[in-house]
Amino acid sequence: MQKERSKFSLACALFAGVISSSSASNSDWFSQNYKAYSLYQPLYNGVPWRHGYPQQLRQLKRQVGRLQYTNYHLQDRLYQVKEANRQLRMELANTKIQPIQLGPRPLFLVDDMDAGPLKTQLQQCASGPFLKTDFSIGHRGAPLQFPEHTKESYEAAAKMGAGIVECDVTFTSDRELVCRHSQSDLHTTTNILETPLAEKCSIPFTPYDSATDTPATAQCLTSDITLAEFKTLQGKMDAFNPKATTVAQYLDGTSNYRTDLYSTRGTLMTHKESIELFKKLGVKFTPELKAPSVEMPYEGEYTQEDYAQAMINDYLEAGVDPKDVWPQSFNLDDVRYWIANEPAFAKQAVYLDSRVYADPSFEASLVDFEQLKSSGVNIIAPPIFALLTTDTQNSIVPSEYANLAKQAELDIIAWTLERSGPLTDIANNPFYYSSILDAVNNDGDIFSVIDVLAQDVGVIGIFSDWPATTTYYANCMNL
Repeated sequence: MQKERSKFSLACALFAGVISSSSASNSDWFSQNYKAYSLYQPLYNGVPWRHGYPQQLRQLKRQVGRLQYTNYHLQDRLYQVKEANRQLRMELANTKIQPIQLGPRPLFLVDDMDAGPLKTQLQQCASGPFLKTDFSIGHRGAPLQFPEHTKESYEAAAKMGAGIVECDVTFTSDRELVCRHSQSDLHTTTNILETPLAEKCSIPFTPYDSATDTPATAQCLTSDITLAEFKTLQGKMDAFNPKATTVAQYLDGTSNYRTDLYSTRGTLMTHKESIELFKKLGVKFTPELKAPSVEMPYEGEYTQEDYAQAMINDYLEAGVDPKDVWPQSFNLDDVRYWIANEPAFAKQAVYLDSRVYADPSFEASLVDFEQLKSSGVNIIAPPIFALLTTDTQNSIVPSEYANLAKQAELDIIAWTLERSGPLTDIANNPFYYSSILDAVNNDGDIFSVIDVLAQDVGVIGIFSDWPATTTYYANCMNL
């Protein structure tokens, strides 16, 4: 600016000097005058305070005014959003819906995926929002990190967006229903062996025999103890050390891909208590009637039918809508019993199909599935490997089992995701992926498996040991 003013002053002086010169000729005077004017005029017009400054100032003032007006409306809109959020939080509190907390694992798996459209689509969902979904089923709660069938495991599953949570049902010596994966698993899922109740176990702890390489053994049944005694126990991660020489060593066998960080105070639950907890958590119910480890009728009078009815009775007494319950069993006769005696609950009864691995002679057929459908079975649930295979390009595709079940108009549920440990080491625990081993080699392939199950097989839900993963996918795909 100072430099421009100096040039302007020089031009003015030159112009004034030319006018005052009496010795110059007319032609010289005009020539010098024109040079001075040529220098003066653009400089004068270019000075900011000449005309540009007031005009720019007026424009700036108008822009400031518009920004102030826009800011006012933004502030008003922000207030409206905050008020809406406050009202939403109040509504959520009133409905006892807990916020969804997916944690870092889903995105860890997405980042580990091979590049492609599915990865790109899942990456775009990173910021949510995430809502509870019935597509995500908590398998025994969230047992990848929490002791299965404990209050803590169930709460974790609900926080991760599982819309349905499982209580495996068995019974105690006084015929009370409790949540355990097996009637004979207390020695691996609780601390019973280090309590006085160990004396009541069907098979006491026997240490590992190095001379004969005989594994350590024990067997403690829920029917070995009463409900009151059951409630004194604490849950732990389901595991044991077959080479243990002490009880402490036997109980310390958790897989390296799981954790004992949350297994210090697992709270065991009765079936009735699980119903009340699930109602409080706002999740639905999928109880599984477990096969008894004792001879039935138990004590000569408690029949399998009594047992199957007792499980349904707990929902009737709690006033639970049958539409919110998916009773399950590996025993087809249990499902048939519910069809005949509890038709409202039987509409969503799930036949857990173990034939695909327990019966070497089993072959999927349309006739078989149509017979199941005509008998009143609406939902079938095999392990994941039965529903998937690979094509000539080694891509994961629906199996013949899946295609025939859908052709028979059976709904399908798959089990169990994230139960096998890292997929990079899947050869050491191949059960759930045995039909697609060549197509999975990194943890991110979990989402490829989910995608085929959801989009191509068309399952209505997936059991998972870590429900956040399935919840993430279901939300991203608007399932």
